[in-house]
Amino acid sequence: MVSVDTIEGIKVALAKQKFVNYAKYVKPKLKLKKFHRDYYHILDLFAHGLIKKLIVTMAPQHGKSEGSSRLLPTYILGLNPNKRIAIGSYSASLAQDFNRDCQRIITSEPYQDLFPDTILNSSNVVTLANNYLRNSNVFECVDADGSLRTVGRGGGITGKTVDIAILDDVYKDYKEGNSPVIREAAWNWYVSAIKTRLHNNSQVLIVFTRWNEDDIIGRLEKTEQVITITSMDQLKDIPEAAWVKINFEAIKVSEPTDLDPRKKGEALWPEMHNLQGLLAQQALDNFQFDCLYQGNPVSKEGQLYGDFQTYDNLPKIIIKRGNYTDTADEGEDYLCSICYVKASGDKNVYVTDVLFTQEPMEKTEGYMATMLNRNDTRDTMIESNNGGKGFARAIRVKCPKRTIRWFHQAGNKESRILTYSSTVVNNIIFPSDWAIRWPAFYKHVTTYKRMFAANKFNDAEDCLTGIAEKEVLPAKSKGIKRKN
Repeated sequence: MVSVDTIEGIKVALAKQKFVNYAKYVKPKLKLKKFHRDYYHILDLFAHGLIKKLIVTMAPQHGKSEGSSRLLPTYILGLNPNKRIAIGSYSASLAQDFNRDCQRIITSEPYQDLFPDTILNSSNVVTLANNYLRNSNVFECVDADGSLRTVGRGGGITGKTVDIAILDDVYKDYKEGNSPVIREAAWNWYVSAIKTRLHNNSQVLIVFTRWNEDDIIGRLEKTEQVITITSMDQLKDIPEAAWVKINFEAIKVSEPTDLDPRKKGEALWPEMHNLQGLLAQQALDNFQFDCLYQGNPVSKEGQLYGDFQTYDNLPKIIIKRGNYTDTADEGEDYLCSICYVKASGDKNVYVTDVLFTQEPMEKTEGYMATMLNRNDTRDTMIESNNGGKGFARAIRVKCPKRTIRWFHQAGNKESRILTYSSTVVNNIIFPSDWAIRWPAFYKHVTTYKRMFAANKFNDAEDCLTGIAEKEVLPAKSKGIKRKN
């Protein structure tokens, strides 16, 4: 027994109190950055029962499983060796790896200094014969009711009550995550094999990289209350039945928050995965990157657009600097304004700037004027429908030296967007970092569904369609009546 009056005794006392201190005590070489400490603080609240249902999404190789599926279960069993824990993964072998890692921690000397009452059988016991089980599928705490069981997706834990369920990487890869058959099987497994083993006070932790918007997390977001937190203060007012969700983007594209104060474009863990490497990974497949690294699953099923082309450098000979603007139709709609250039001998359009916002026109007038000046835009076309004419006149006043035109868009929006979708994806080219520069716009465009009624907003797509009509296929454009 370590005396609390010594330095070591103080370390032991602190390690018992806080999960992050525990992690550093049993693994002294563990390197934790700010996001790790925030992550561990939330896991600490879970360990002490202050969070009942938790969802964590994080990029691979950033330490999510180290915290959730190795250190956390052992800490919980140290606090209470009567807890019954189950860990589920896409395969039994991965789940068994977590089991063995937990056993190594519990039988280590530092752990026993902290929690001497949490003990495992001294040898492997495959079957129960007046002994406590200890094998790669399950281990039981000696002289206590607690245990840790592991199961692969599809496997059962029939007849066993679970106090804490941890689901870590339920889908193996992109292929599995995008298989409707496997997604349905995973959901049925969660509902029939996992949830049926829980009781009123049970806790659930779901932690994995996302592959599809219809995965388990996506379905929970559609059927239950899921609150994505941006500050620790939010944790004080979480309804009992609600899920707490945290997402750590590998590359920051959302606005800075108390939980994640990084500036846009900064890597989460640059010492291990720098921005250059992440961008190279993103360039291979934007869709996979958004799922795996950003926690923003994008299903290609039913999408209108395919993979967009990108550029690193603009063409040398620019012959036109234009802008196309679609003002907001209704209160919640977006104003979408896109600046672009055209090059000599090239029918493609190169996007240079985007304004995509739901803010009122009295603010967006100034934003747009600044953008036009910043891009040295010479020719601006603004749809005059639904207040666009007044908006165009206000921009003309703010930019007297630039050509500002407005026109009435008479074509059917749905027909136009669908008809010119291939032109948009083949001939409108974005900067390679457009997902970082304009994340809301990027998400809207890359998740837009071919079934028109399935989309809540279409302002970005309408604007891109207008550019395709005006600049790529002007001879085929229909319904545009220009006014000076």
